[in-house]
Amino acid sequence: MTDATVDETPISPTRSLERRDSLEKHLQHRPDVQDLKNRNILLDTNTAPALQAKALELERQRATDNLKKGLEHRPEREELVERNILPHSNAAPALQGHQKELEKNMRADNLEKELQHRPSPEDLVKKGILEADENPLKES
Repeated sequence: MTDATVDETPISPTRSLERRDSLEKHLQHRPDVQDLKNRNILLDTNTAPALQAKALELERQRATDNLKKGLEHRPEREELVERNILPHSNAAPALQGHQKELEKNMRADNLEKELQHRPSPEDLVKKGILEADENPLKES
């Protein structure tokens, strides 16, 4: 038998070198720990790793409990309407802006119509609403 030695040279030496260089390049440009914490990839905690999952679950449960408590004590819709927090309208939220604009234009049109049909000062004097020497159109 002959002494058989194992050839450990890579099949593709250039590819292996490129791969090693690529790994080094990625390691040099990897984000720091604080950046990973800011992006919520790593947990920002001082808790032992074995307890981190339980701590996260407890935090989530606390948030859920607070939300439920807040929802139980929130005011009814009628109270929010009375306090002018919600509009009186039952229209869809996407239409409420258009509805407000329409109501505003309708009030302006109604005011303009009423102003055009208001009685003259002479008619008001005849009806006894104004005195004869009282003329609201005269400037003082």
